[in-house]
Amino acid sequence: MKPTNAYGDLLRMNREIVTTREAAARWQTAQGTAGRRLRAMEEAGLVRRLRRGLWALDPGVAPFVVVPYLTAPFPAYVSFWSAFSHHGMIEQIPRQISVASLDRAQRITTTVGVYEIHHLAPELFGGYHGSEESGYLATPEKALFDAVYVRAAAGSRAFFPELSLPRDFDDAQIREWTGRIESARLRTLVSRRLREALRQASREAPSHSPERSLG
Repeated sequence: MKPTNAYGDLLRMNREIVTTREAAARWQTAQGTAGRRLRAMEEAGLVRRLRRGLWALDPGVAPFVVVPYLTAPFPAYVSFWSAFSHHGMIEQIPRQISVASLDRAQRITTTVGVYEIHHLAPELFGGYHGSEESGYLATPEKALFDAVYVRAAAGSRAFFPELSLPRDFDDAQIREWTGRIESARLRTLVSRRLREALRQASREAPSHSPERSLG
C-alpha cells in the first residue's frame, strides 16, 4: 500500500492521533509492518511521531490536542500554569505543558513538548471545556484551584507573582471545588491559600457583587 493511500485510510478513522496498534488493526496487518508504514508516511511529511507508538495525523498538531492521548484510557485536560498562560493570567510562557488527569503523576516527553501530568482524585476532576479537535482546557477558576490544591496536597506552596484574574472570574466556583476536598485539614489549608491568592491577584472589580469569602 502506498503511503498516501495508507494515510487516506487512517483519515477515515476521524481521529486526530492514532497508535501503531490502531493503525495495524485498521490496515489488518502486523504492528511491525504498521510501524514501518507509519515511518514511511512520516518521511513523506504526512504524519508526525509524537512518542513511541503514538502518531499525529497532522504534522502541525497543536500541543493541547495531544494531552488526552498521553494518559488514555484516563481523561486529562490542560491546567495549572499552562492554562494561566492561555487565559492571559500570567505573562510567562511555561516551558512544560501542565496537565490534570486521573492517571498517575508522571513526566512525558514528546516531539511537540514536555508534559507534566498531575493526578487528581475523581471528585476533583473537571472544570474544563474544549473538544478532541482543539484540546481540553481548564477554566481560569479551576486552573487556580488545581495549582493550589496539588501543591498543598504535596506539602508545598504555590506562588502566583503578578497573577491577573479575568473580569468575570467566579469565586463561587472556587468555593465549590474546595468543598469537594474530602480531608478537612487539607480543605482548610487549600481554602486559606486560595483566599491569599485571590487577595494578591489583580483584576477589574466585578459590577454585579462584591467579592465573597471562600469560607
